[in-house]
Amino acid sequence: MNHAPVMTLDGPGGAGKGTLASALARELGWWLLDSGALYRLVGLVALRDGLDAGQPADCATAVAAARSLDMVFEPDRGAGQRVLLAGEDVTDIIRTDAVSDAASKWAVQPDIRAALLARQRDFAGMPGLIADGRDMGTVIFPEADLKLYITASAEERANRRFAQLSGANVDANLDRIYREILERDARDASREVAPLKPAADAHVIDTTGESVATSLEKVRCLVREKGWI
Repeated sequence: MNHAPVMTLDGPGGAGKGTLASALARELGWWLLDSGALYRLVGLVALRDGLDAGQPADCATAVAAARSLDMVFEPDRGAGQRVLLAGEDVTDIIRTDAVSDAASKWAVQPDIRAALLARQRDFAGMPGLIADGRDMGTVIFPEADLKLYITASAEERANRRFAQLSGANVDANLDRIYREILERDARDASREVAPLKPAADAHVIDTTGESVATSLEKVRCLVREKGWI
């Protein structure tokens, strides 16, 4: 193989693609791109700076921030990756609902997506790359060697998020979480640039009602067919 192999995992938030991507990266010893973290970083910067996506001047500021993000992804045995922004560990902060919602709103901006395009493609390298996101197989790596679309019902994803928050002793409302997931799904699927959808040649894996181990074994079967393990 004369190029670095790339495997993409796309799908809505909460479907389990991040967990699968991290596990596969560890097993294969490949690089891991959590593209959602890039958009979450933009969302975090925008929130902290009080930027409004509806204001042209604020959009220009956000685009400049996206191009110059001082970010570092560090492998972490427990969390998969630690995310540093200008030296600050923001791994947990960027997973909050407020930042997730901001990231989804800024991700619909074509100039933001364009600003992050090259930075994402730069992650590809030997021995290989696992790319986790919304448009990895459709836009960022359209020639990827293996494309997966990981999905689950909105109800399932809401229950998972509710359990996660409750387990962390965070006050959570299941109905609100469910509504927010539906709104985010609609926003991601209807945006003009890089809408959320399976690539034409993607393998669709529905994790509804499945354990991580079961879903991971389904992916392993496809990886074995490629001769990567």
